[in-house]
Amino acid sequence: MQSTFLLRSALAIVLLTHGVPGVFDGSINDFGNLYLNEVGFAPFGLYIAWSIKISHIICAGLLLFNKYIIPVGIVTIFILIAGIILVHAPEGWYVVGGGRNGAEYNFVLIAMLLTVMFPDGFGSYIKKISNTFKRK
Repeated sequence: MQSTFLLRSALAIVLLTHGVPGVFDGSINDFGNLYLNEVGFAPFGLYIAWSIKISHIICAGLLLFNKYIIPVGIVTIFILIAGIILVHAPEGWYVVGGGRNGAEYNFVLIAMLLTVMFPDGFGSYIKKISNTFKRK
């Protein structure tokens, strides 16, 4: 079993539980039409909202099967940072307790994704890439 399986599984569960319910309860449409369109993404808000949720579902599956981890991380981190900027930062840091709807949850998810993307640290990844460009 890979050393990141537990973390990848936890991330997949979070992405699925964040993505799937909206498919059935209409909240994706509301997020696209009533929020994204209103903050300047009109007329694409609905498409962006659906793209985000579909990416969560696809990325969850890829995390579970340990496939395309770097692209999964890049896409998901981009979405999480956009969420921090647009939705969570104006509400503050805390999700509960000291506030509501804050950025701390996204921050932890980003740290988890970076850990899964680079389980041996950034240095070993950079070294691996540089080795591919060296002449033999």
